[in-house]
Amino acid sequence: MNSFAAIDFEIANFHHSSICSIGIVIVRNGIITDKIYRLVYPEPEWYWWRFTEIHGLTADDTANAKVFPFVWQEIAPLIEGLPLVAHNSPFDESCLREVHQVYQMDYPDYDFYCTCRAARRFFGKLLPNHQLHTVAAQCGFDLTNYHNALADAEACAAIAMKIL
Repeated sequence: MNSFAAIDFEIANFHHSSICSIGIVIVRNGIITDKIYRLVYPEPEWYWWRFTEIHGLTADDTANAKVFPFVWQEIAPLIEGLPLVAHNSPFDESCLREVHQVYQMDYPDYDFYCTCRAARRFFGKLLPNHQLHTVAAQCGFDLTNYHNALADAEACAAIAMKIL
């Protein structure tokens, strides 16, 4: 696979629709052509402290951010026709589906590929686990800003370019 969009979402609370940041790395013909990071005003609009501990984002960070439909209106044309790649894609796909449902937006049935599943097949027991930072390191990517949506999307793209 040499053309795809690696995507990562961070959420504010238990609701997968509560996307508070999006990171996307667009790869065309094996070359990174674009990197996108956007803060999003989450829905529902509250933060659970445990999630804030993970990604560092708070209500103050997204207080002036656009709601998802406006953010996605900018992003959707950039990724049109590309398969989406995520590490633990069932999570990211569920976020995307749920937020489309919350805002009553048509969901375009994106093709999702999972670098976590691919890493399990490719590396097997060679790695102690198949978490994003572990697999990224094995693929030569230094993920120093783990749980920043763009950094995670960059790591995912690096993994996908090596093993997908």
